[in-house]
Amino acid sequence: MLDFLFRRLTAEPQHGAELFDAVTTIAREPHWYVEGTVPDTIDGRFAVLATVIALILVRLEAEGEDGNSISVALTERFVEVMESEHRELGLGDPTLGRTVRKLVGSLARRNDLWRSVVNGQTPWATGARESLYKGNVSAEALDHSASALELSWTRLQRAPLLEIAQGRLQ
Repeated sequence: MLDFLFRRLTAEPQHGAELFDAVTTIAREPHWYVEGTVPDTIDGRFAVLATVIALILVRLEAEGEDGNSISVALTERFVEVMESEHRELGLGDPTLGRTVRKLVGSLARRNDLWRSVVNGQTPWATGARESLYKGNVSAEALDHSASALELSWTRLQRAPLLEIAQGRLQ
């Protein structure tokens, strides 16, 4: 609505949409909620989405300036979608800004966590527990999620930057 007042960091409003759509597809995969037992709720789905985005953001950091524009576009798209989704849930302007800031903060905390995991400072299982689960989780479910995230990281490391930008993550 007030887009004309605020310049975007990216030149194209849809920049980052392909990558965000690919992340959404990954976050909707049933294995997270079945074998991984992440709660199939708004909070659980957000946890998976934010976790996958955080892994991608960590991967993009390794590309320096080339990865930075993709990272900005993905983050902007995340904010746009979170705002839109929460408007659809009925949040109004006074509450919406605070809620979206909390979601962005949650993404930033996950980004720090996954940077620590991929650098070998934190075990994959600990990263998965802190990023995906609020309460207790079985060892089998935690192992499934940690393994799935580690496999995703391996794929991300092998993927050329252009493929990541175009959302070709699998």
